[in-house]
Amino acid sequence: MFAPHMPAWQKIRSIAALAPLAVLAACATQEPGGVPAAPGKAPPPVAVQAPKPAETAQQKQLRELIAQQDRLYRVAAPLLTTNAQLCRGNARNLLGFTAKNRYSFPIEYAETARSLGYDDRLQVTGVLPGSGAEQAGIQRGDILTSVAGKPMPQGTDAERQAAVLLSPLVVKKAPISLGVQRGNQQRDLNVPLTFACAFSIELGNADNVNTYADGRRVLITRGMMKFVQSDEELAYLIAKDMAHNILGHAIRQRMVSTIAEVIDNLLLPHPDPTTTAGTAGIRVYPQDLDAAADTLSLYLLARAGYGIDNVPAFWKRLADQYPASVTNGYTALHPSITYRLAMIDKVTQIVKAKQEAGKPLVP
Repeated sequence: MFAPHMPAWQKIRSIAALAPLAVLAACATQEPGGVPAAPGKAPPPVAVQAPKPAETAQQKQLRELIAQQDRLYRVAAPLLTTNAQLCRGNARNLLGFTAKNRYSFPIEYAETARSLGYDDRLQVTGVLPGSGAEQAGIQRGDILTSVAGKPMPQGTDAERQAAVLLSPLVVKKAPISLGVQRGNQQRDLNVPLTFACAFSIELGNADNVNTYADGRRVLITRGMMKFVQSDEELAYLIAKDMAHNILGHAIRQRMVSTIAEVIDNLLLPHPDPTTTAGTAGIRVYPQDLDAAADTLSLYLLARAGYGIDNVPAFWKRLADQYPASVTNGYTALHPSITYRLAMIDKVTQIVKAKQEAGKPLVP
């Protein structure tokens, strides 16, 4: 999912270090190997490991952010790779991995990122399951050294420069030659491209329980990440907003720029909270558009291997806990819950019947 449109940083993390306890035996002191010290001989010095330095608050926060973004990618992966047919004009060739360096994070996290193993070089941070990158053997932690024989950019602008190098290559559909460093070894890999839905899946730095889709991106807020009880429920949300994007609902609502501004703000390390006040200027989805997105999302989920039996219960729980009166919550923008649930029940039966009959899972 390393793609030109990806933002400069992918947002997205408590380990308490405990000093080891020295246990003194009541009997003879043991030398290494369990041999007692000879009478009159001083016992050998006991090697005591220094306690690990406690993790700083910023390291903990960055780890949490990275873990949440990793979870988003992992859950989104099958939705992106199995639904290119339904993504229409939103599918294209992807390399199938993400990469970051220390400058991929907000400036105040740069040194913290270095302490977690990021330097000036682009490092693979996630591999899309089922992608050509996975097939070629790309692994998390690989350092990118070259692309098509050219040195891979490093430093503050590395992501953008790498995207510029890769853009003309991915349209050719041929495998791309990548040089990677893994440990002390240099490897040259030919990475087949993966035709997949090209939506960017982002984590929003806000505690309101909501999601946003601007036609090319899906953003799940930190608050919504806390609300979901399983990866499957997270998949319901991603699929629903992917469906909104596929169906062009932001365009039909004439809300592309408004939603894009909300997403851009929520990608900042310190967003302006006023942008999520109320409905943030976003028009409420009419029930026909919302039901159409629900319908398509069920197909996206089923094709990706996710179960769909619990979809109605999830949306009902979300509406019960965050009703439309919570103006910066999900239901405020998607209020036609009764209509939606009736449509979901109907379409679920159709999708399951197609699965049982072995028919193509297309709307």
